[in-house]
Amino acid sequence: MNQRISRRDFIAHAGGAIVTISLPGIFVQLMDQENLALAGERRPDGRPRLPPGQQGVKKIIDMGGVEGTAGESDWKLQLHGEVEKPTTLNLNEMLELSQVSVTCDVHCVTGWTLLDSEWSGVRLTTIMELVEIKASARFVTFEAAAGYTSNIPLSEARKQNVILAHRFFGRKLPRPHGAPVRALVPDRYFYKSAKWLEGIRFTARDEPGYWERLGYSNSADPWKEERMQ
Repeated sequence: MNQRISRRDFIAHAGGAIVTISLPGIFVQLMDQENLALAGERRPDGRPRLPPGQQGVKKIIDMGGVEGTAGESDWKLQLHGEVEKPTTLNLNEMLELSQVSVTCDVHCVTGWTLLDSEWSGVRLTTIMELVEIKASARFVTFEAAAGYTSNIPLSEARKQNVILAHRFFGRKLPRPHGAPVRALVPDRYFYKSAKWLEGIRFTARDEPGYWERLGYSNSADPWKEERMQ
């Protein structure tokens, strides 16, 4: 996998075509007229629905990445760091927590935006209440398969659309998309939404994740096009 990725390295450009990009992935692209209509839409916060430099897609066929090995029966999530009650959850315990559904657009640093994606899972704020984060906690590090990590500030983690997702479009999350559980951070580029989640660590100091250490933006705001440092 290339360490640095072109933000719009599409091989095919025909409207509605199946396309590939420089990260492993296959997507169904929007028709040109659909993108034109999308360009005029606004989010409730006033920002354009499609961030600058993004291309809308209808469906992710394959996103690529190194899959985790844990299945539903042996999956564990370690919750640790700056918390009063370090905890390890299995999938059944996760499913016993309060569940929510989120419909959102997600934005990849490589240039695609998946529209109206539907996810179900547990809000990260629910996890934070469960482990009772300390006053010293300022950041969150997602720990995933193959040593992958990503990081977000606690202010982002508190948003109501940030969840630990185990369902995608009403069905169990597929393995290629991060099953059994992945992070979902819709308002940051998608490399912040770690797949095949294995742990969440709350920290006093910011700890840049895998792609951030390779030169990607630590803040990763799509509307500011914060792709690279």
